[in-house]
Amino acid sequence: MSQDPHVLAGSLVDDLPKVELHVHLEGSMPAETLFELAKRHRVDGVPDTLEELRSWYAFTDFPHFIEVYLASVRTLREEADFALLTSVVAEELAAQNVRYAEVHVSLYTHLMRGVPAKVVFDGIEQARIEAERDHGVQLRWIPDFPADFGLEAAENTVAAVLRDGPSSVVGFGVGGVESPLEPYAEVFGRARAAGLASLPHAGEHGGPVRVREALDLLKAERIGHGIDTMKDSELVARLVDEQLPVDVSPTSNLRTRAVERIEDHPLPAMFDAGLLVTLNSDDPTMFGSDLTGEYRIAHDLLGAAGLVRLARNGVEASYLGAARRRALLAEIDAVAARHGVS
Repeated sequence: MSQDPHVLAGSLVDDLPKVELHVHLEGSMPAETLFELAKRHRVDGVPDTLEELRSWYAFTDFPHFIEVYLASVRTLREEADFALLTSVVAEELAAQNVRYAEVHVSLYTHLMRGVPAKVVFDGIEQARIEAERDHGVQLRWIPDFPADFGLEAAENTVAAVLRDGPSSVVGFGVGGVESPLEPYAEVFGRARAAGLASLPHAGEHGGPVRVREALDLLKAERIGHGIDTMKDSELVARLVDEQLPVDVSPTSNLRTRAVERIEDHPLPAMFDAGLLVTLNSDDPTMFGSDLTGEYRIAHDLLGAAGLVRLARNGVEASYLGAARRRALLAEIDAVAARHGVS
């Protein structure tokens, strides 16, 4: 008697070692953690009961997402708050068989509230070290700023990173509402000169022009989202030729209306074109998904062999050391072989 293909797919998804390269620390805050921190600091604008908060937390539209996101950020004030959030996020990643994650930290949203960068970094570093010891998941950091907040935000963020950032910071990013990137070329140049990778968001809602700016002006080494690349055949050819990774988050694109239906998502076309695509969850708790859920979606779109290739792509596109990359790739291949996937 043959097994249900959905059961087989779920088993493969669970067994595959995973990396996550585009996930936001603040956007990964569970409702329970938000409730605990809101009570601790008596934060206004958050529902009074956990049941109400869980209902409020469910995504409805993008303005609502921003409202919840900003409420979450307001609860993060002390080193212990950042350590708690990081610990919870690391445990959740480890439960999904994620071995390594490069996590975006919305540093400027904390700086603008008067929270020193050292408080942020000390908190997340404490939990990062404990997570690797207790759960076997490695975390690295990508501090960023919102593109729509202007040059001062960018300059303040890079200065804080270069002054207080630990060695576990691997890159520097820009997110927020997609805006022209030319003003930030010098800021990203400073980050690159300090050895940080250029890892901007571009091309989810802003069109191929934002991806081109990220490449030409910010010297991007990976593109966050990047689905608008598919609207420009020359840009596709360039990314294929350079094998420059594109970090795709299907559920996020659906929730923010970058795509109308998951069946319309360009992931299969990106895959078929030869782009080096990685799979990610972006803001998992706020969008009602996680990396395991993204893998299940990708299995439906690409099949088992495509899923294994995505897992390998994530490792190849990461800033893991060479030895660790080889070990994880070998483990992925062994899992694939065990499941009969060539």
